[in-house]
Amino acid sequence: MAQRNALIVRGGWDGHEPVETTDSFIPFLEEHGFRVRVSDSTAIYADLDYLDTVDLIVQVNTMTTIEKGEFAGLRRAVLNGTGLAGWHGGIADSYRNNADYLHMIGGQFAHHAAAQPPAERQGEQADNYQPYTVHITELGKTHPITQGIEDFDLVTEQYWVLSDEYNDVLATTTQAVRSWDAWNRPVTAPAIWTRQWGKGRIFVSAPGHKLDVVEEPHVRTIIERGLLWAARGAEVAQGVTA
Repeated sequence: MAQRNALIVRGGWDGHEPVETTDSFIPFLEEHGFRVRVSDSTAIYADLDYLDTVDLIVQVNTMTTIEKGEFAGLRRAVLNGTGLAGWHGGIADSYRNNADYLHMIGGQFAHHAAAQPPAERQGEQADNYQPYTVHITELGKTHPITQGIEDFDLVTEQYWVLSDEYNDVLATTTQAVRSWDAWNRPVTAPAIWTRQWGKGRIFVSAPGHKLDVVEEPHVRTIIERGLLWAARGAEVAQGVTA
């Protein structure tokens, strides 16, 4: 198969280690025939001529904004068949200023519950690290991204995601009820999902807070498969089916 182009767009909050996490996947992409370009700015999305050559966009860009023309270029690319993939806040909490982006992605970070009661929190990221299970759905058991993967446990941020039924949900996680929380019954949210937008495929992994999480074997396998699945031409690439 001819070499394909992958664009990594990264930045935003440094706590999500956008450079370290995306760098860890560059060798994998290159091994699978991608020419990789890295951009630290969303301005690249306004370069329509270049985006027309891109088969996969990997975005890890948390809590930033996007200009109207930049988003128009990103959406155009996806509608025309460019795959879009990412993890954690780098894709599900990127551009709160753009409702059309949230519509395209299909899930928006709303909350990660603290692991301790308020009086025990230290004001650090670790306040939000708690043990939870990622449950593979019935669809996930047969989907090429998650097939053969059993339910698995993580200790990291557990994303409460606002979503809609258009997502193809491959895995979920359920937020328990604790005595100090505002909600009064368990809440299940997508943890891994895909979405078809125009001709483009979208892949999202809510787990992926930092480098140690994306290197966890289950998460690593899911993200690697998700990148290949989302890319244009995946339907004819070896080992990746629709």
